[in-house]
Amino acid sequence: MAPRSNAQPGANAGEAARSATGLLTADDVRLFSEGAHVRLYEKLGARLARVGEVSGASFAVWAPNASDVSVIGDVNGWRPGAHPLRPIAESGVWSGFIPGIEHGALYKYHIAAPGRPRQVAKADPLGFHHETPPRTASIVWDLAYDWGDETWMKERRARNALDAPIAIYEVHLGSWMRAADEGNRSLSYRELVPRLAEYVERLGFSHVEFLPVMEHPFFGSWGYQTTGYFAPTSRYGTPQDLMHLIDFLHQRGIGVILDWTPAHFPTDEHGLGDFDGTHLYEYADPRKGFHQDWNSYIFDYGRNEVRSFLISSALFWLEKYHVDGVRVDAVTSMLYLDYSRRPGEWLPNEHGGNENLEAIRFLQQLNEAVYRDHPDVQTFAEESTAWPLVSRPSYLGGLGFGLKWDLGWTHDTLRYTSRDPTQRSSHHHELTFRSVNAYAENFLLPLSHDEVVRGQASLLARMPGDDRAQFANLRLLLCYLYTQPGKKLLFMGGEFGQRSEWNHDAGLEWQLLRQPPHAGLQRLVIDLNRLYREQAALHELDCGGGGFEWIDCNDAEQSTLAYLRRGRADGDRLLVACNFAPAPRHHYRIGVPEGGLWEELLNSDAANYGGSGLGNPDDGLKAAPLSHHERPHSLCLTLPPLAAVILRPNGSA
Repeated sequence: MAPRSNAQPGANAGEAARSATGLLTADDVRLFSEGAHVRLYEKLGARLARVGEVSGASFAVWAPNASDVSVIGDVNGWRPGAHPLRPIAESGVWSGFIPGIEHGALYKYHIAAPGRPRQVAKADPLGFHHETPPRTASIVWDLAYDWGDETWMKERRARNALDAPIAIYEVHLGSWMRAADEGNRSLSYRELVPRLAEYVERLGFSHVEFLPVMEHPFFGSWGYQTTGYFAPTSRYGTPQDLMHLIDFLHQRGIGVILDWTPAHFPTDEHGLGDFDGTHLYEYADPRKGFHQDWNSYIFDYGRNEVRSFLISSALFWLEKYHVDGVRVDAVTSMLYLDYSRRPGEWLPNEHGGNENLEAIRFLQQLNEAVYRDHPDVQTFAEESTAWPLVSRPSYLGGLGFGLKWDLGWTHDTLRYTSRDPTQRSSHHHELTFRSVNAYAENFLLPLSHDEVVRGQASLLARMPGDDRAQFANLRLLLCYLYTQPGKKLLFMGGEFGQRSEWNHDAGLEWQLLRQPPHAGLQRLVIDLNRLYREQAALHELDCGGGGFEWIDCNDAEQSTLAYLRRGRADGDRLLVACNFAPAPRHHYRIGVPEGGLWEELLNSDAANYGGSGLGNPDDGLKAAPLSHHERPHSLCLTLPPLAAVILRPNGSA
């Protein structure tokens, strides 16, 4: 904590702050006002500084409509006006230097505004660290950290590329694993380090994706109601503790993606809402500026300074925390002015349409900045409509994301696999429709947290039939996920068959791994990740044409599918056959492009996965010179019930 001080800033406090930290040059002011400043975290907020022989901290905050701004906190007994800030020219920024402040000092901004009936204390929008909720003060914090992930950072462009095997394990840090013997508390960032890294490495995932780690007042929002866009939640430790977790994951060869929410922010008084007595960060008209679904404010994407703030936040996590990508939540709600609104509850754009033109430009500008400065990372869009060119460059009219979540695949596939198998034949199109536009975007196929909450049940519980059938259906679903074109994402617990719906107030049901069916399912995921990584045909052309080819998509009567996955090299191909019916298919003939032996690489009905052990010969199957499915050769397979088999031509890479 900082020592209490009665020191007052001198008349030249603003000059002292600029001298100490280089705050807001004329170029900074211009870029900020144009919405082109993408590193505000280097200019605004609180940072330790020295003026001559005097140590303390400088402060800078954007509040253009305030009448007075002062720093309150440990240094002055939280007395408004004791340490006033002064405006910097016409920038709208108030700044000052306060002697005697040390690392760890608590503070807020006391903001007086004309017309506001009472003055309020606001947390620092650019604060690097905040108190653990429900406390809301900001903390003066130095982000110095000695990174050890040089090898990863040099190699990550290839690890994050569209032709790389990207298989993401989605994690909520507060509930992945808990200290059950200590009141069921969440583990800290540092406690997670060895456990999470070892687990993700053993299972073979290439990346982890954290639900938002940015500071948020309400734990039950899972981080999606963000107040601290430049601060990790202190529930699990300090900023350096999170850096250590990311650093350690990188050193084990695991990438890190952060969920990030520029679509809306909560109404908590200490946050961004009504910041300087005006709607500074949010649209003023509630028909544009308020989300009825989430009881939250919507950022004013038309305001240049707001765009600078948000883009600076994204780059902050990439640069200060070395993350390998950001997943932008709720993009659909940003794109459509009438999102979840009835007629009369929304305002059309200048052309009379329902597109939010300002949000579109913001997203394009965001992705331009990210890929300009960090071409070795990826941005991901959670977008659920047919909005065109989400993952295409802005110069082609696209939004500029690297990848788009294919939520259509998720919903169709889960709807199909949740059906009783006796009803599946009449809904075969739910599996095949996706092939119409499988390469319209760079897709990621998610089985995310959204599918196992709000009464939907866990993935295992959503599967039909008795216990044995449920496991077989889930194994088949995961095989289908890993063999379709697109990058992969699986939410924690799905990899071993969590029985209960996800509960953010409890850890995963790790005790289930003592039961053979759950352990077998986990072994399948390990092998799927290994195959996905080792077989170029399963990942190289995930986002490029030619990586997928139907052999037979029309056998609805028997609920089967057969298709090829291809890599770039000639002859680099795999055959995938799926049986979504509970009856085995013996002597099932499938056309193939070449003769010779085909070996079975994986069978989801194998006994070590918890299946019945029905399958094809270990020494392979010989393709007969018998034309079928318009192919010159064919295989006569055994398709186990509710199972998938993966085969490759003998000797292929």
